[in-house]
Amino acid sequence: MSLIHIISLAVVQGLTEFLPVSSSGHLILFSRFMHLQDQGIGIDIALHLGSLLAVLIYFWSDISKMAQEVFKSKLIPNFKQQNNRLAWLIIIASIPALLFGFWLRNCNIHLLREPKFIGFNILFYGLILYAADRFAKKNKELHQLNLKQAFLIGLVQCLALIPGTSRSGITITMARFLHFNRVDAAKFSMLLSMPVIAGASALEAYRLVVSGSSTDIVFALQSVCFSFVASYAVIYFMMKWLKHFSFLPFVLYRVILGMLLIFMVF
Repeated sequence: MSLIHIISLAVVQGLTEFLPVSSSGHLILFSRFMHLQDQGIGIDIALHLGSLLAVLIYFWSDISKMAQEVFKSKLIPNFKQQNNRLAWLIIIASIPALLFGFWLRNCNIHLLREPKFIGFNILFYGLILYAADRFAKKNKELHQLNLKQAFLIGLVQCLALIPGTSRSGITITMARFLHFNRVDAAKFSMLLSMPVIAGASALEAYRLVVSGSSTDIVFALQSVCFSFVASYAVIYFMMKWLKHFSFLPFVLYRVILGMLLIFMVF
């Protein structure tokens, strides 16, 4: 892979990971339509790791408070403390996707990376996002999130492991259906990305070390660095945008792209 290829993928990743448009789908489509070698799941995960670092830096204040309360309680859940409760809700909500992702990683999932499947998912889940954003009540804040709601959001996150769905999109959609406002829905979605991406990254890092391929390791590290820069910029933009505007532009983009992909394939 060339450096330009890696930078291009990092920009695509940064622009699409936290916008509800499917980063994995765009990464696959970018390589396909630019007639580039499919970067594979390993580079995909490295790019997502860059996004994880961006979340850690942007929400460092919230994350540090959660970590302090969790360790003060000696890793025992205490739902009476707000930050302790939020930390455990994130951990519990991440379990379904971690288990499903581990199983899916060891399966033959190449068919799911085909443009026709990506196009359908981009279109379908984009319309579901519109329905949730347009018609559901939206007055709850993050401190009102309970265990059942967090688990439901975590459960639908499993769908995001299928390219074209969008992890941020599907988790925000469920949060909106559960009546949470746009800013807090997006915030929980971003925080929820941490355990899943960390788990996938740890597994892929182990595979890279075992394989002993220094070239792959260099490509992965470059991907992490460039993705971090692009992802941080998008998080900043997204959180500002949602204070004043809706998800409609992203829905329209998904509908147009999804229909275009389906038309091109069939």
